[in-house]
Amino acid sequence: MKIAIDAMGSDKGAQIVVEGSLAALETLPSLEIHLFGDEKTLRALLKKYSNKNIHIHHTTEEILQTDEPVRAARRKKDSSMVRAMSFVKNGEADVVISAGNTGALMSAGIFYLGRIKGIERPALAPIIPTTNKKGTLLLDVGANLEPKPEHLLQYAIMGNLYAQHVLAVSEPKIGLLNIGAEDHKGTDTLKATFPLLMNQPFNFIGNVEAREVPFGAADVVVSDGLSGNIFLKGMEGTAQAILQQLKQALMTNFQSKIGTLLIKSSLKDMKSNLDYTEHGGALLLGLSKPCIKAHGSSNGNAIKTAIIQAVKFVEQDIIKKIEQELN
Repeated sequence: MKIAIDAMGSDKGAQIVVEGSLAALETLPSLEIHLFGDEKTLRALLKKYSNKNIHIHHTTEEILQTDEPVRAARRKKDSSMVRAMSFVKNGEADVVISAGNTGALMSAGIFYLGRIKGIERPALAPIIPTTNKKGTLLLDVGANLEPKPEHLLQYAIMGNLYAQHVLAVSEPKIGLLNIGAEDHKGTDTLKATFPLLMNQPFNFIGNVEAREVPFGAADVVVSDGLSGNIFLKGMEGTAQAILQQLKQALMTNFQSKIGTLLIKSSLKDMKSNLDYTEHGGALLLGLSKPCIKAHGSSNGNAIKTAIIQAVKFVEQDIIKKIEQELN
């Protein structure tokens, strides 16, 4: 399998992308990884390694986080993001991964890869960590701030298929993110979406509140991009605060340090479950080719996890299954 990666998109620089790529190849040595970015920078980072499965493609431009998304995607055609996207479009790679400008990645995805027939608005769909360790697919988290009810229905259909084939949930529970469980709650859009989801053959369990999601109330949670993004970042911040406070409490005195040694294994499992780097990136569901948005502040482990996630996505051929469901 061939993976195209925007090596210049990460907030932490190309070194993180190289580290993650090398780590992924240790786990999946048969992969072929194509890094797009400044050749001099990438060759210097790979100088110590001689892995024949990593290929460098020199680019002269870079899309910055401060760039206007649509303009950058259209005009910076020799950027690492657009070149990697074009590589997939031309069939030279199976999936594209970028930790760069989210809006530009969405725009480039639509311009160069196109949408699945029957999908009007692609959605960003990350896996949210849950206490049952199964995870919940949340879509959308920022691609579309004001979707129509029919768009949310399309999100539910795509999420249901992803949960079935990638998360291995035979009958996924689909929930609608809302401010209350009652079907009359929420905005006009959410009220209009509720009956659309009720009339589908999948297992729609109704509205779910944000506080229920971390406990695995649903396998798939459908949301508009604004609410989903706020919820996601709130969860990330809360998880980081909890881990920070816990670390401080456990290092308070000699007794707490001894106690920490006794529960070290359990603490490690807890950190792993709360750590976003262990859950891959956000899928851009709805595009005609596989595309994954890694977290802008990704470390090497997050890039590695995104690559492994990409492999699963491609192997299960989710895009074809969505096409068959809708057409």
